[in-house]
Amino acid sequence: MGVTGKIYGINGPVISILGNLGFKMNEMVYVGEKRLVGEVIGLTREKTTVQVYEETSGLKPGELVEGTGGAISVTLAPGILNNIFDGIERPLEAIAEEHGVFIPKGADVDLLDKERKWAAHITVKPGDKLYPGSVIAEVPETKSIIHKVMLPPGISGEVMSIQPDGDYTIENELVRIRTDKGEELSLTMTQKWPIRIPRPIAKRYPADRPLVTGQRILDTLFPIAKGGTAALPGGFGTGKTMTQHQLAKWCDADIIIYIGCGERGNEMTNVLEEFGELEDPKTGNLLMDRTTLIANTSNMPVAAREASIYTGITLAEYYRDMGYHVAIMADSTSRWAEALRELSGRLEEMPAEEGFPAYLASRLSAFYERAGYVENLNGSDGSVTIIGAVSPQGGDFSEPVTQNTKRFVRCFLALDKSLAYARHYPAINWLTSYSEYVGDLSEWYSHNAGEDFVDCRNEILNILTTENRLNEIVKLIGSDVLPDDQKLILEIARVIRLGFLQQNAFHKEDTFVPMEKQLKMMEVILHLYDRCKDLIEMNMPMALLRESDVFEKIIAIKYDVPNNELERFESYDRMIEAFYEHLVSVNA
Repeated sequence: MGVTGKIYGINGPVISILGNLGFKMNEMVYVGEKRLVGEVIGLTREKTTVQVYEETSGLKPGELVEGTGGAISVTLAPGILNNIFDGIERPLEAIAEEHGVFIPKGADVDLLDKERKWAAHITVKPGDKLYPGSVIAEVPETKSIIHKVMLPPGISGEVMSIQPDGDYTIENELVRIRTDKGEELSLTMTQKWPIRIPRPIAKRYPADRPLVTGQRILDTLFPIAKGGTAALPGGFGTGKTMTQHQLAKWCDADIIIYIGCGERGNEMTNVLEEFGELEDPKTGNLLMDRTTLIANTSNMPVAAREASIYTGITLAEYYRDMGYHVAIMADSTSRWAEALRELSGRLEEMPAEEGFPAYLASRLSAFYERAGYVENLNGSDGSVTIIGAVSPQGGDFSEPVTQNTKRFVRCFLALDKSLAYARHYPAINWLTSYSEYVGDLSEWYSHNAGEDFVDCRNEILNILTTENRLNEIVKLIGSDVLPDDQKLILEIARVIRLGFLQQNAFHKEDTFVPMEKQLKMMEVILHLYDRCKDLIEMNMPMALLRESDVFEKIIAIKYDVPNNELERFESYDRMIEAFYEHLVSVNA
């Protein structure tokens, strides 16, 4: 039994215990008669401070606080995927079955199903030498993912005995080893890991390959590297959640961890319903077979938001250690920062900008630094990519959470209210967004997408930037006074915006676009631009060029050319040449 103390003061989710009774920093504790889960967050000679991850109404001074001796940890074993947890890894479906739709205080359920049997294939034999991260068994966790049972970090030894292949629970012994210290150790499918400590790795790789998403504006203009970090800031209604859903569905990560941190319950319901029905394009199985949801909605206790982010990243690191590529969708880190602000206020800490605590930046950096493309302890490669949504109030990007996030991510995908209201989705503003990964990924693009991919991308971006500059002039004096070469830039930029950047998530050919098609689309648009430039140089007016329907046909490519019939692009090149030759012959 751990250390015990009595509640002296209660201030919302923060409780205090008089004296230093021997609790440890970040120790998990049980609070009161209902055994609410809490964590020690402050220790002085005079008092111990605990944050409670559940509703504290009804608690009274004098009730017992019992220490566990260990940190807030997650249970790591088969059963994590195709499941939905709250912020401290309690399974919501199991709670609903036992207690109904509302989570009662102190709900005591097993974090993972201890009764269910899993088909285990033992991958070691007696006499084998094992090191941290060594795979001792393989378990088909879902139809899509093989769960690799590993030796926990910090343990090595020799296999003494093994169980035959068969069905076992997560607590049954699979392998027995003698450690290097001479102790006998029974290994099961289960590990525990403290959520605030990153899992160890062998080495970190540079960000030299992209996370392919099938979303043109991301893959082409603002790519995210595998093992990279991206921020998705935007005001209310700009499509943060919708964009994250698209990324979760289509990105080429093996496993998706979706954290609904302080978001509305109906949004999490949509995720559950969508993902539960959606077919995984890679395997043909359900998308939920490789997805875990952590739901900590706005009506749940605020302190648990703080833990949910760390719970999600720890689960991601665990699957990374097996050699999988994991993508985390954190929606949204602003709500997490608000939880920090509330707790900081309760603790009477000195506030910094807009009331957020002074340590906001360091907490954000500690979270985003847990991303990376790495070599694991067992020699396999894996990655964790973090895509964090930010919800600045009123869409004001100068507020502290957005600004501090900007410091620690290398890809900034700014969502724009005016684009969203104009029904331009994804509403990512190409002028205020950026990706620092373009240079790192250029070699990959050359080898895998096409040698001229980066050049085409740069030219497309240059046209869009020029259009913005010209629009400032148009606002002042109108478009009629512009010379024809500048009118052409405005027209081609319109083709790029409508035909390339705008993407329909509900159209089967447009919801996901392979890299090859993205390059072909850029090449056709730029081919049209080059031919139109030649015509303008022959003193043909822009009004004459607009009489043709070629511009509208190029815009419609995204729907008209199926993803598996890319040879049809040749007909568009021929159409552009025919358009050019016709105008030359008629107006010669």
